[in-house]
Amino acid sequence: MKALLIIDVQNDFIPGGSLAVPGGGEIIPLINGLMDRFDLVMATQDWHPQDHMSFASNHKGKQPFEQIVHQGLDQILWPDHCVQGTPGADFHPELNIKPIEAIIRKGMDPDIDSYSGFYDNGHRRSTGLTGYLKEKGNPVLYCCGLAADVCVYFTIKDALKEGFKVKLIADATRALDPTKFAAMEKELQALGMESVDSKSLG
Repeated sequence: MKALLIIDVQNDFIPGGSLAVPGGGEIIPLINGLMDRFDLVMATQDWHPQDHMSFASNHKGKQPFEQIVHQGLDQILWPDHCVQGTPGADFHPELNIKPIEAIIRKGMDPDIDSYSGFYDNGHRRSTGLTGYLKEKGNPVLYCCGLAADVCVYFTIKDALKEGFKVKLIADATRALDPTKFAAMEKELQALGMESVDSKSLG
């Protein structure tokens, strides 16, 4: 059994959005074309309250992309993005959402950031995705989406820790910093992830 996990293909992460990933829109037709090759299609969705601690606007005198320490965790401060109920938080209109069986929302706790689709950054609270996948028969998990060096990376890292077999659809993801992600991809491969190309999925 194969499952596709589409990570954060939301308006704010597409060029024109508040936290745009370069080339983010390019992957949408590719993802749409892959969906019918999977037994299960899921998606994650960043879903932040306006007062989220990761927003630079909520820290006086701080600018986006500065770093702080919050509750003992290193924290990048981001531009406001994917605020609950705003157009920026919506899935991109070109993404075919009809085959998506489950949507995992993350980042809802205003006091901690949540990059991974499985846990918040402190691993204090689970999203329930592990249990959901186990109920579905422990499928091989194919990951794609945005951004490769943030939410895709942390989702895959947690999936591997949870014991899932994971494959990254490399051409169906984009990074904020491709050079940084190149090193991250090697790290994930060393942990057991396999990188594949969409063309190899038949």
